[in-house]
Amino acid sequence: MTDLILRAVNRLFRREAGGDGRPAFFDIDATYPELRLLDRHQAVIREEMEALLADTARIPKYHEVSEKETYISGTVDPDRAWRVFMLKWVASGGLEPNRRRCPRTAELVDRIPGVLQAFFSILEPGKSIPAHDGPYLGYLRYHLALRVPAQHPPKIRIKDTWYTWKSGESVMFDDSWNHEVVNPSTEFRVVLIVDVMRPMGWLAHATNHLLTRVIGPRTEEARQAVANMEALRRGVGGRGGPTDARPGRSARPSHAHAASTRT
Repeated sequence: MTDLILRAVNRLFRREAGGDGRPAFFDIDATYPELRLLDRHQAVIREEMEALLADTARIPKYHEVSEKETYISGTVDPDRAWRVFMLKWVASGGLEPNRRRCPRTAELVDRIPGVLQAFFSILEPGKSIPAHDGPYLGYLRYHLALRVPAQHPPKIRIKDTWYTWKSGESVMFDDSWNHEVVNPSTEFRVVLIVDVMRPMGWLAHATNHLLTRVIGPRTEEARQAVANMEALRRGVGGRGGPTDARPGRSARPSHAHAASTRT
């Protein structure tokens, strides 16, 4: 998707969302109650997440999966990692080994309509994320906090409001607003991130569907993400940089959402 088309689409979506008066945070029960399925089954999700953390170094850094995320993943606290374990994305294929390692979480995500992307977001102790804007207004972002340090817990700013994660609690926000993460903790922070299609009128919804379901999987960005993931599993690194893993702007469905995403 070209930047010109993306800007035009975002203008349509911004009008639908309420322009500069659109909310930063959303009531999950009123906006996307289907996501409560994940809250109700968080014990199962946490169990599979904890098994992954037994070998954290094999989980790729975000910018190793997508080089577009180098600014938000690799610039602030570069000696610490933001790692992502992808379970669903706009790209076609490439995640089967990951889904086999977390089969119950993957099945739960698949039961929720309108999911564009889902992944475990893992911040190493002291890893912060710089301020950035999500590039695409076609989705809303859900966080389910699975592991949050009790001492000096990290917090996220969305627009002009700060939110501190609490283990077992979920939150939904508009990723297109400027946001950042400040993390003074000495332990890992893990959340399950799920991006869902923003509720909009029929024209905007149809446009969103076309971009994310039809065009998105066919973009070069989506193809490169799949290639990077396969290279990471082979231990040879993707275009996003060298890897010790297996499986500007922001973490979101990117153009591969948008046509793909980012915190």
